[in-house]
Amino acid sequence: MARSDLLIHLVKSGMRGDKAGFRKVVEAIIAEERVKQHKVLAGKLEESLNAAPVERIVYNGGAPMLDQRMGNLFHEIMPRRTLSDLILPDEVRQICRSLIEERHRADLLRSYNLEPRNRLLLIGPPGNGKTSLAEAIAEALAVPLLVVRYESVVGTFLGETAVRLKKLFEYVSTRQCVLFFDEFETLGKERGDPHETGEIKRVVSSLLMQVDNLPSHAMVIGATNHAELLDRAVWRRFQVRMTLPGPSQVRLTEWFENFERRIKIPLGHPPGTLAERLLGSNFAEVEEFGVTAFRRYVLEQPNADMTDIVTKTLQGWPARSVTVPRWDEPGAKDA
Repeated sequence: MARSDLLIHLVKSGMRGDKAGFRKVVEAIIAEERVKQHKVLAGKLEESLNAAPVERIVYNGGAPMLDQRMGNLFHEIMPRRTLSDLILPDEVRQICRSLIEERHRADLLRSYNLEPRNRLLLIGPPGNGKTSLAEAIAEALAVPLLVVRYESVVGTFLGETAVRLKKLFEYVSTRQCVLFFDEFETLGKERGDPHETGEIKRVVSSLLMQVDNLPSHAMVIGATNHAELLDRAVWRRFQVRMTLPGPSQVRLTEWFENFERRIKIPLGHPPGTLAERLLGSNFAEVEEFGVTAFRRYVLEQPNADMTDIVTKTLQGWPARSVTVPRWDEPGAKDA
């Protein structure tokens, strides 16, 4: 068994995407195993190490990249939001836990010639937690979240976007991470649309090919507010498809209960009453409401009255007349 310090350095270098550091640690482990006469293990480690291509990693601001141009294609986030922080339908939560378990027990699956699922599509109206869920999954996997920058990926010249997508996926293939495409319909548009150009069709074809070829140690999550705009072939590429609809009054009540525990201050109104008043809002809007009231409370210290503050915040908050899908009995589709 390799020394604990070597194993710790191995995990850290792998998490950072430091391939040079990772290689040095593996070489040290190989040397140590040879000294211990563990020749078979040392030989297998060396064979695996030599089979991997050696790539020159350039650092820019602490983030590893294949070259200087890669830095603009995504924004790297070290996730902090957890699944327990989110108000999710029970079925969605269960599917997420299943995906996380698959990746934590990938070696067991591979011993049966199976791979963990690594392609997830999130569907639903804006402001209801798609980005937050992607971050929470990355946090549970202890890997970085790479958020695609469309302004850098989408080029103005023929073939430029497809080339950048290929470089992006080649880079992601070298790391354990979650690659997140918000507004996935931006790239994954229906190719049968007569109003779209041939260039868009080439981009979609390239994107689907890259998604297909992504190794299972990296996960790709697409999110869309307009599922009807997605190319039909996109649906087949994602092994798991989940819907995150707007919150019901029951879920909003749960959110306000959690918010009170988070700030450790009663809001002065029953959570159910607040949920009824804000029914029709999405989670992002409700979060803004709560933070607005809490900010006012902090500024009015030491004589702050949270009950009065929440009352005034409610009076100035726009009423919502949106019909909200019910999800007390949550709906999610696992393909």
